[in-house]
Amino acid sequence: MRLAVFTSKYPARVATFFERDMRGLIDAGVEVDVFPIYPLDPTMWQYSLDLLDKTVLPRERVHHLSLPQALRSAPWPPRRAVTALRDVAAVTASALRFGPMAVAKSAYVMPKAWAWAARFPDHFDHVLAYWGNYAASCAYAFHRLTTRRTPFSIWLHAGTDLYRNPVFLKQKLLYADSIITCIDFNRSYVEQHFADIAPRVRDKMRVSYHGLALAEFPYAPDGRPEARVLAVGRLAPEKGYEYLLRAAADLVGRGVPLEVEILGDGPEAPALRALSASLGIADRVRFGGWVPFRDVRRAMQQATVLVQPSAGLGDGLPNVIREAMALGTPVVASRIAGIPEALDDGRCGILVPSKDVAALADGIARMLGDPGLRRTYAERARRRTEELFDMRRNGARLAAHLNGVRRGSPEPATVAALSEVPPC
Repeated sequence: MRLAVFTSKYPARVATFFERDMRGLIDAGVEVDVFPIYPLDPTMWQYSLDLLDKTVLPRERVHHLSLPQALRSAPWPPRRAVTALRDVAAVTASALRFGPMAVAKSAYVMPKAWAWAARFPDHFDHVLAYWGNYAASCAYAFHRLTTRRTPFSIWLHAGTDLYRNPVFLKQKLLYADSIITCIDFNRSYVEQHFADIAPRVRDKMRVSYHGLALAEFPYAPDGRPEARVLAVGRLAPEKGYEYLLRAAADLVGRGVPLEVEILGDGPEAPALRALSASLGIADRVRFGGWVPFRDVRRAMQQATVLVQPSAGLGDGLPNVIREAMALGTPVVASRIAGIPEALDDGRCGILVPSKDVAALADGIARMLGDPGLRRTYAERARRRTEELFDMRRNGARLAAHLNGVRRGSPEPATVAALSEVPPC
């Protein structure tokens, strides 16, 4: 199967789960071509994981177009001009509800879809929109202009493409032959927030967890410091780092000799630094800024516990939780979105209510104070990553699913259950 995958930005500073998903499909025998809607920034290749280097995904199969290039190369009028223009009108009408930026981004991808469809009219066996947002709008417009009757699938993730600003998403869900999502939580989210179309899309939905190349995550729970708390991610309000700092101040007040390391950058960085100072714990908190993945992995290997204090629907399931689980780093995290799925409802880590400083402090204290508990959670979590988050196994299941999808005909229920979730 030759698969056209539409994504947002690739290469990118952080694209680890995309690269792992693509490698899983490639290892399963799928020929992958990638269509990023944003133009190439060649300096970003240095951040690409080795598992998707140019020997695995040749760079000529990553198709970049700047907007001027697209405008020059897109035929005018485009093939099936009536279809193309109707799509522009429909997508734009949906985007108007979400403001001028949504309209601009929707308009931005249309010439790219036309140019790519003119260049690749019948090259692919399946079209996959890796994100449900503007990349999916581009994939949708592309698919409708190609000449072959091929299946169209859409992959839903989290805040970027499902929980916020779902531009034209209802129409894309109805159009898709298969709807893949990275966590089971998203199935219930679609049922609730798209209730009017839920009966028509329910049977098309499948769960495919993002995987890890487990050989790159050696299980090593021993030799950790006594009280080093690590948090990793974009410094944004939905990540909840304010609550981590307040919980840390509570623990310092109890006499717990902890140190906190926060890796990442974002709009909340100045406010978080100021908060740590005002709480009197600036000497206990290190803001490491953005670092490459290899340094994140090293920090997880040297931490006593990973804390993910999510304060709202942003990530469906933060990558660092899976990664920490694989490495033997115990996890304390908010009970939100797909996090309880990963931690098996608290059997593979400590879950606390979101935005609850006291509960978060108690959870961290409990983990730091009990080496036996840390070992138990680490062992259970590693087994769970092997069951749920094996990149090659998940890639093979996803490839089998995509191979079974037919245009206009939902896949029979007997084809693989991607959503089976074994216990710890």
